[in-house]
Amino acid sequence: MTADAPVLLAIGEALIDVVRRADGDHAHAGGSPMNVAVGASRLGVSSALSTRFGSDELGSLIDAHTSGSNVTLTPKSRDAARTSTATATIGADGAASYVFDIEWDWADDIAFTPKVVHTGSIGAVLSPGGSNVHDTIARLRPTSLVTYDPNSRPALMGDRADAVRIVEGYVRFADIIKASDEDLEWLYPDRTPVETARAWAIMGPAFVVVTAGGTGATVVTSDDSVSEHIAPKVTVADTIGAGDSFMAGLIASLFHRGMLDVSHRGALHMLTDETLTAIVDEALQCAAITVQREGANPPRLDEVNFGR
Repeated sequence: MTADAPVLLAIGEALIDVVRRADGDHAHAGGSPMNVAVGASRLGVSSALSTRFGSDELGSLIDAHTSGSNVTLTPKSRDAARTSTATATIGADGAASYVFDIEWDWADDIAFTPKVVHTGSIGAVLSPGGSNVHDTIARLRPTSLVTYDPNSRPALMGDRADAVRIVEGYVRFADIIKASDEDLEWLYPDRTPVETARAWAIMGPAFVVVTAGGTGATVVTSDDSVSEHIAPKVTVADTIGAGDSFMAGLIASLFHRGMLDVSHRGALHMLTDETLTAIVDEALQCAAITVQREGANPPRLDEVNFGR
């Protein structure tokens, strides 16, 4: 891929969310990095996904979901022996809890240079593929912006200290980080999420966004500015994919402002308060639309007011 290479490359898991509701089980394509690729593509950012899933019945759902949103799959994405699953049980408040059955044997199959590379969640940490993801992000960072969402899954991340070490390796690569307050509370139980964001913001990224569900988000910049942003008030169907939609919204907002290029790495550290507020508010709008729908069903470009 050359001049027509996708703008965004997401690296990480694509799996099947088996969602358990009162009316029975429903299967949907899922996985945080896949959701980001789909969300960004729907918002006008050409996107590719490097993942691993099987050429089986469940895998066909992932094929259909990604192709339906014009997401390109890298050459080895269908090479897994089987397709992984995550069983999500929806609580009375719409929040999801997960049980995973996942294998992650990923190796670098990237033959193009994206404007931005995104990773996080299970694929960034789970052995044996996680270390290869780390090395690939290191390879791409000189020529691509890096976005990261730890999307912590304690059941799969092993010892907390080991998880922190791996996560902080990605923090040092990242230009933009989005993390939920729950992510940060698990990783660092002895300090507040904003204290962690401030610690991360001096490790390299231009800014760190801490999301807090329906409350909104807090942004900490590399010059230690802290700002609060309120989420739109909506009726929640479920929260599946909300954080991924927020991340896709951040990426799309920067793309539509002409800033999604490594040549703007320094400029991301100097965004005005007005611009940063607009970027985060647009991402919150994307998440708010998603939570009003069942499953990870992010908005399309005509539903979001980028830069308007």
